[in-house]
Amino acid sequence: MEKLKQRIMEQSSVLSNDVLRMDAIINQQVDPALTMEMGHEFANRYAEDGITKVVTVESSGIPAAFTTAYVLGVPLVFARRKKTLIADPDVYCERVPSFTKGIVTDIMISKPFLSKEDRILFIDDIIANGDAARGLIRIIERSGATLAGIGIVVEKAFQAGGKLLREQGIRVESLVQIASLDNGEITFK
Repeated sequence: MEKLKQRIMEQSSVLSNDVLRMDAIINQQVDPALTMEMGHEFANRYAEDGITKVVTVESSGIPAAFTTAYVLGVPLVFARRKKTLIADPDVYCERVPSFTKGIVTDIMISKPFLSKEDRILFIDDIIANGDAARGLIRIIERSGATLAGIGIVVEKAFQAGGKLLREQGIRVESLVQIASLDNGEITFK
């Protein structure tokens, strides 16, 4: 998506050779029109895959996942990172490290929201090492649902996450791939 690349160049900042701040685009402020374009793009790429649910991890993946689910006409399910007082106690749970947050958290989905009849499209904002993705994939597998594919808004292709998932035979579609952040410069693949 050329428009997304342009916005990344204009409104993001390189914090290190591994970290790109995109708060003004997808991680804190959200442009609804751009996000709708992302959703349409993912929906077009997976239009023939019989998707029954879109799944993401809270919180930054929710806008792109929501618009994708809306365009596909299917429910959105998101994995929570925090247990609430009213949370369903019957959940699928996986412990995953977060590259950008530097912490380990649990991600949880209530069991009634995933079934063996579901064909899942997993949408996320960024993939670096793929830890959150692997945790969510384990949840999907344990539920008996089928993972049809993964849509990533921004793939940091210089980190192993997307490559490792593709090597496992998982279809991964990225809207933008970043080849490098070396020397404070964003280089697209």
